[in-house]
Amino acid sequence: MRPLIAPVLLVAAACALRAPRAIPASAPAQASAQASAPAALAQLRAAIERRIAAVPGAEAGIWLQDLATGDTLAVNATTRFHAASTMKVPVMIELFRRHDAGTLRLDSTVLLRNQFTSIVDGSPFTLDAGDDSDSSLFAKAGQQVTLRELNERMITRSSNLATNAVIELLDPRRVDATAHALGATTMQVRRGVEDTKAFNAGLNNTTSARDLGVLMAALAQDRAASAASCDEMRAILRRQEFNDEIPAGLPKGTPVAHKTGWITATTHDAAIIYPPGRAPYVLVVLTRAIPQRDVAQRLMADISRDVWQAVTRH
Repeated sequence: MRPLIAPVLLVAAACALRAPRAIPASAPAQASAQASAPAALAQLRAAIERRIAAVPGAEAGIWLQDLATGDTLAVNATTRFHAASTMKVPVMIELFRRHDAGTLRLDSTVLLRNQFTSIVDGSPFTLDAGDDSDSSLFAKAGQQVTLRELNERMITRSSNLATNAVIELLDPRRVDATAHALGATTMQVRRGVEDTKAFNAGLNNTTSARDLGVLMAALAQDRAASAASCDEMRAILRRQEFNDEIPAGLPKGTPVAHKTGWITATTHDAAIIYPPGRAPYVLVVLTRAIPQRDVAQRLMADISRDVWQAVTRH
């Protein structure tokens, strides 16, 4: 199977999201940057296409948005992928919006239970600690745990147990509606994780690279929730403990607020990257049909490196 590559899209900021304040530049410098941007993005697109094509059978969706200029680059960016753990981003956003509205408090507690109901028929299912990237949380089953701790583990350690506890409280339909209201119009948040009956029935959480990019841009620009909540969410994303995808292609020490996700033959990362001295940029890389996770990770790191060089001119 040949990689699915869609034409690049170059979109002005006025057609998409509100642009943040950019670093001031002289008029000649601005004119030069405007003239060179399309050529640089065209070269970047070609480099990304070549790198994806080098992995037999690989499929990838890429979304780049430079929040300094408003320029975007899309490669297969509207194709839907299984969301894996990237669906935890809209769950976190909904949680903080409820906190902003005063309908719940992050420091309130819930009884942590390892039993959930399938969206197919309401039958119970449990999670296996051995399959969870944060097995230590299972020791707290039967105890009261704060929503703040559950959210932290859901994002930084990608805890599935924490995710199911939070999304059960919030209702996935509300999470889905919030994602759509923020512009992620084709994203589907249907359920928590490890609902095997739902998976077998094709009832999965799905996203596109563009949809995740829209949510990350909303977080970067204080539009996903209150400014204070967005600031806290970005800080949580910067504490991510899995950093072998997009961050691996960046200069050491570069701040990155991001969320990874992976299932069999599928590896994703959605990030806000903060180069020094300029506004950040959003990069989402979704991959599938790559059985070896380390192969997918190297692909994603290489794409991230190419994007960094094109955006920062380094």
